[in-house]
Amino acid sequence: MPKSKRSQVVSLTKVAKKTKEHKTALLTEIQENSEKWRFCWVFEVGAMRNTHLKTVRSQWRGSARIFFGRAAVMAKALGTTPEEEHRTGLHKLSQHVKGQVGLLFTDSEPQEVIEWFDHFQQPDFARAGNIASRTVVLPAGPVMRVHSDPPEPFPHNEDPQLRKLGLTTVLNRGVPTLETPHQICEQGKVLTSEQAQLLKLIGEKMVVFRVVLKARWESETGMITEMAGRPPAAEEEDEEMSE
Repeated sequence: MPKSKRSQVVSLTKVAKKTKEHKTALLTEIQENSEKWRFCWVFEVGAMRNTHLKTVRSQWRGSARIFFGRAAVMAKALGTTPEEEHRTGLHKLSQHVKGQVGLLFTDSEPQEVIEWFDHFQQPDFARAGNIASRTVVLPAGPVMRVHSDPPEPFPHNEDPQLRKLGLTTVLNRGVPTLETPHQICEQGKVLTSEQAQLLKLIGEKMVVFRVVLKARWESETGMITEMAGRPPAAEEEDEEMSE
């Protein structure tokens, strides 16, 4: 008879050991890449989405190596003091490794990197806690998926979900319909979970995934160049992974 897996006990020591091994591997990979590439950039992401980060990885595959993990681990790999830094100048770069940031190793010229990331922006759906970038009002009449091509009304079987999210709809010939206009959100206000779900259902995107370059290290000189004056990667304006 096959052994049941429902009551298995997982040893916490095994979990800790695996985590430690993963961190050690990440430290080693970052240090090895610092010896391979000419430049190392620290970048910050706004409206973080793994799907869009994978797109960045795909676009730079072969000409760069990207790390996006725990900031403390990445900073330790670079070295946080002159005595601990893996290569000259990296301890100064590690001072920028805070928050939701990643590392980009590449041989591409700085201007090429700057121009590419300045133009890479991917609209996406807002989440609960984001700030509404504009006021959205649904007009009276059939509730539409406004960004479908062509726009189409919601089917009758989705009416219960629309009601659960706060819409006072009625079924008119099997189509969820509003008898009066309904304001989903107001510009400048924090979005609730229900508001974020409604915006996603109708296809209204309010945030932009973007990558903001913070600083650059050059291997030949050990110099650090800060990207002064660049806008923060704010969620409303616009997981641990390594390739």
